[in-house]
Amino acid sequence: MDKQWRGIGWAAGLAVVWLALSAQYTLNEGQKALVVRLGAPVNVDGEPGLKFKLPLVDSVQYYDTRLQMLAPPPEQVILGDEKRLEVETYTRYRIADTLRFYQALRTEEQARAQLAQLVSTSLRRELGKAPLTDLLSPRRRAIVARIQQEVAERGRPLGLEVTEVQLHRADLPLETSQAIYDRMKSARQQEAKELRAQGAEWAQQIQAKAERDRTVILSEAQRQSAIIHGEADAEAGRTLAQAFSKDPKFYKFYRSLQTYRQSLADSAPTLVLSPDSALLHDLKTGPAGGKP
Repeated sequence: MDKQWRGIGWAAGLAVVWLALSAQYTLNEGQKALVVRLGAPVNVDGEPGLKFKLPLVDSVQYYDTRLQMLAPPPEQVILGDEKRLEVETYTRYRIADTLRFYQALRTEEQARAQLAQLVSTSLRRELGKAPLTDLLSPRRRAIVARIQQEVAERGRPLGLEVTEVQLHRADLPLETSQAIYDRMKSARQQEAKELRAQGAEWAQQIQAKAERDRTVILSEAQRQSAIIHGEADAEAGRTLAQAFSKDPKFYKFYRSLQTYRQSLADSAPTLVLSPDSALLHDLKTGPAGGKP
């Protein structure tokens, strides 16, 4: 009998210890605790330390109230100009109202899924109205600001405070990028052909102009040469005329010597002349007026 009572006492002691341990919980810094009694929330506690609750009746839900980041996988969005864009976003948020959060979402996994859906919906709505040129200009900030405002407003009833929504990356899909690259390559090749054709045309124009200038310069040089040559011949003729008028005999003798020089220089090693040839007259008699 004593052993039976002793066993009951040990069981009662263990039950008391277990009840005492289940009646307390610890709250860390950066957390909030929601005490749920028989399925109904009764208390929200945000002060860190050792806390107490009713055992077997109350349960505790812990929520991290620090700033968190959501980075869903990239998704393709159709822009206002029918172009496709692969967009990757990130969102910073925190649990601001624990009771609303519990009533609307219960778990943080459900909250992340719901928030990702809100961001995707707002992103598609705003980018579906904007062309690609807006995302490459300062107007992109206004678009992102509208997305963030819409997500923040729709997340507030869920107990979430959305502090930032940004476009982490926005690229064209691979097949679109390749098509754009091919078009750019074709355009550059066409431009290169046009530039080469234009260069060849300019080269022909420059060469033709150079040929015309060369012809004009040569013609002008030949004209000037003919004028100078004619003036020189005229001057030489006047000089010879003056020399002839001063001493006709010497002039005649000088002309004979020139004739000898040209004839003898162009003749063969042997030159055959008759004794009474006029060509030998000056060689036999000497200058006119001289002694034979």
